[in-house]
Amino acid sequence: MSDTETEQSQDQEGLGAAGSQLSTAPQEDTGTLPGLGVIGWARWFWRQLTSMRVALLLLLLLSLGAIPGSLIPQTGADASKVEAFRAAHTTLAPVYDKLGLFHVYSSVWFSAIYILLFVSLIGCIVPRTWQFAGQLRGRPPGAPRRLDRLPAYTTWRTTADPEQVRADALALLKKRRFRAHTAGDAVAAEKGYLRELGNLAFHIALIVLLIAFASGQLFKSDGTKLVVEGDGFSNALPMYDDFKSGSLFRNDDLVPFSFDLKDFKGTYELSGPNRGTPRTFEAKIDYSVGADGRTRAKTVQVNQPLKIDDSKVYLVSHGYAPVITVRDGKGEVVYKDAVPLLPLDGNVTSQGVIKVMDGYHDAKGRYDQLGIRAFFLPTYGGGASVLSQFPALLNPVLNLEPYHGDLGVNSGLPQSVYQLDKKHMKGFKDDQGKQLRANLKPGQTMKLPGGAGTVTFEKDVKEWAGFQIVQEPGGAWALGGAITAILGLAASLFIQRRRIWVRAVRGADGVTVVEMAGLGRSESAKVPEELGDLAGTLYDRAPGAPDTHEDVSHAVPAEGAEQ
Repeated sequence: MSDTETEQSQDQEGLGAAGSQLSTAPQEDTGTLPGLGVIGWARWFWRQLTSMRVALLLLLLLSLGAIPGSLIPQTGADASKVEAFRAAHTTLAPVYDKLGLFHVYSSVWFSAIYILLFVSLIGCIVPRTWQFAGQLRGRPPGAPRRLDRLPAYTTWRTTADPEQVRADALALLKKRRFRAHTAGDAVAAEKGYLRELGNLAFHIALIVLLIAFASGQLFKSDGTKLVVEGDGFSNALPMYDDFKSGSLFRNDDLVPFSFDLKDFKGTYELSGPNRGTPRTFEAKIDYSVGADGRTRAKTVQVNQPLKIDDSKVYLVSHGYAPVITVRDGKGEVVYKDAVPLLPLDGNVTSQGVIKVMDGYHDAKGRYDQLGIRAFFLPTYGGGASVLSQFPALLNPVLNLEPYHGDLGVNSGLPQSVYQLDKKHMKGFKDDQGKQLRANLKPGQTMKLPGGAGTVTFEKDVKEWAGFQIVQEPGGAWALGGAITAILGLAASLFIQRRRIWVRAVRGADGVTVVEMAGLGRSESAKVPEELGDLAGTLYDRAPGAPDTHEDVSHAVPAEGAEQ
């Protein structure tokens, strides 16, 4: 063994308990092979699983596993996009299906990583928490035999009594918020426990985040609803236009509330390079919680949702709903309602379908059904323009294309309210034998050929708002876990756990010898600086003997220690 190795071994033996337990991090034994038998292998596997190295590896794998969940369409988020991806990528889609990439967060491999990380964190935190609690109940370890071997060290001689020096040192260290006590001929003090507390808080916060994420996926619900001005919504499953939920969600878990859309207001830039850019979107609603809740007013804006318990109501879209009146051949009103149309571009060029399913009779009194394709331009540019020139209602025009026949609604097969199946429909013809089409302004009426009735575009053009209702029971826990993780990580990075010892003994000549030394978990300039400050203050209370000239304004590293 070399002289350097011998000296380091002697240093460790000299420090003893004084240099131990500056951290509760478990000792990783990577070189020890497991013993024979099932128990030996089980212990070895458990030590590997709960090691920091494996925990970081699992955390990295979890992050990498979330990438395909963000880039590839997910069945739980949008099944239609998944089907479109399968149709466009016939070779790649079967591979994705076998790997579970269309449902990443519920796949076997992602769940395995998730559970292993959860177990690893718990197996790491429990013993460290127990050990840290024991350190808090105990006292800082006594001074090592050779203080001059510590990284930060200083000494001087004084005429003060050793007992008085130790008393002054104890009072000084406690004033500086050290945990201190007298152990034999020295004062032992320790500070910086928040570092390990922050480390434990960070790991516990990760567990909270994992639990919040799991509960959010299992018990969440997410639905959309289009509401026209004057209409309302009740938070019940049949009221949704589209709805998806976690595997453990039950209908009774929906938060009971309802709201009415009183008014929607959208403003846009009128000029300049940003002409047509939205400035404000506001939905004024009246809502109530529970069956007998008090009605309250609320303005919902983009990124400013309505929050009710675990539910949030987001404003996500808007459009126009022209009011249409349809009369049959006898002049009887068979349909009058606001028809929501779906936007096609940023200027809210919109399209939809008007379906008259009941009550309509043609000119001969025969029962029939009407299907009218509608194309709406909030700001008509004139001429052959088929696109709106501005999103606001500056010059609204409604283009109608009527058909009659069987809409197919009695077949029992579901169909979209925004699409028209013309398979069993016939178009109304104009005087030239072509498909009848007409551009109507508010207040104008289109007559159907042969006295089959009329279609009127009323002057009232309503607006609709699209709402997304999200219920995530683990949201508050996830936020609290994230904040705790940030604070805990900051504490573990910027707070240093360190120990200070002050030894005062009477020398052979009767003069008291004072020694001060400091030790931190890692090499840092903070320990020598702090030791120098403490030594300077203590030196004022126990000044040097007349025949000494030590300068203790700054602590100096011990001989052989790193500068």
